[in-house]
Amino acid sequence: MATIPLTTYGAEKLKEELYRLKGVERHAVIAAISEARAQGDLSENAEYEAAKDKQGFIEGRILDIEGKLAAALIINPAEVDAGGRIVFGTTVDLEEESSGAKVTYQIVGDDEADLKLGKVSISSPIARALIGKEEGDVASVQAPGGIKNYEVVKVRYV
Repeated sequence: MATIPLTTYGAEKLKEELYRLKGVERHAVIAAISEARAQGDLSENAEYEAAKDKQGFIEGRILDIEGKLAAALIINPAEVDAGGRIVFGTTVDLEEESSGAKVTYQIVGDDEADLKLGKVSISSPIARALIGKEEGDVASVQAPGGIKNYEVVKVRYV
């Protein structure tokens, strides 16, 4: 089984979701199924069908998270020393060359990615272009509007 890279923060978020699904959501859906069963004829019971669908989703998500945590390679970005190179977990300040726009991204696992929070997936085009670069280097990224060049302003391991 291949390892799945996760930051310590990402692993904690997955563990919290797993705890909520097992401890709260699972029990709530079981209660909803019992309540719907008590209403009688299950063949035309929309509440029963909805609860069973939700139960299937919850159980599937639990299995998914347990599998990811079992295969996880948990990396604490603060303990990484890549000699100034951009690696998984790195936070990087960039400047888009043509517009001068400045952005900050952290390279994280697929489940942690959230562009609004400045977290980009390791499998995203920008992360793939940045891996291995260091301060002063320029990364070319194929974007929907064409190729964008980003200068690496600062590399941090936080």
